Amino acid sequence: MKLEGKVAVVTGGAMGNGKGIVDVFLKYGAKVIILDYSDNLRDIIAEYREKQLPVGAYKVDIRDKKLIFSCINDIVKRFGKIDILVNNAGVAKLVPFVDMTDEVRDFHFDVNIKGTWNVTQAVVPHMKNQKYGKIVNLSSVTGPMVADAGEVAYATTKAALIGFTKGLAMEVVKDGITVNAICPGYIMTPMVEGIAKDTNAQNPEEVVKGIAAGIPMGRLGTIEELGELAAFLASDESSYITGTSVVIDGASTLPETMSVGV
Repeated sequence: MKLEGKVAVVTGGAMGNGKGIVDVFLKYGAKVIILDYSDNLRDIIAEYREKQLPVGAYKVDIRDKKLIFSCINDIVKRFGKIDILVNNAGVAKLVPFVDMTDEVRDFHFDVNIKGTWNVTQAVVPHMKNQKYGKIVNLSSVTGPMVADAGEVAYATTKAALIGFTKGLAMEVVKDGITVNAICPGYIMTPMVEGIAKDTNAQNPEEVVKGIAAGIPMGRLGTIEELGELAAFLASDESSYITGTSVVIDGASTLPETMSVGV
């Protein structure tokens, strides 16, 4: 199995894309440690342990830099190394730009950018010492490629992660560390379900169907499909790939016009 013997840290791994990544990593033989602030974390870990799967967890806010460094150091003491880091944790709140408070803006910046920065800065020295590492950052098609109204803060942070990925990749390439980004389109996650409810609280399922109708593949992606891409970028199969971003969106950003019919 391509991740056999690897130790992986996945932020935001208790639900959505993060859980898809954790499940696929486990399938390929990795030991996984989840960093998450969700109240669901305890129940998720109990499910994994009931199946005797090698998953550990720390309930931690990635905005807390001091605590993050403490957790990462503890992981290295327990497992001897960290081979893979997936920066998946992120937030999204739809608010018109003129109505957005500084608090909501900073919430996006502090979690999506600074949180990713904190965890990565804690992990990279250990990867440099072992001359090996795989870092995968969850960006989005929103920001680098497309955007909708209300997404200014979210789009800004996700675009910033592309620059973060490229800059860091150049700094650590000679240390045997690769850094890549994934740009998902619509994946069926609690975040998408929340957006659907915000858009139409009475019939969110119709909102999801409307989203799917605008995707050439005719459906949203699954968290397992995203997990497979993350596993590829986290494995030695991607050994000659660094500083790049990979879109996984069912061709939603491909059409030149609004119509996707053929």
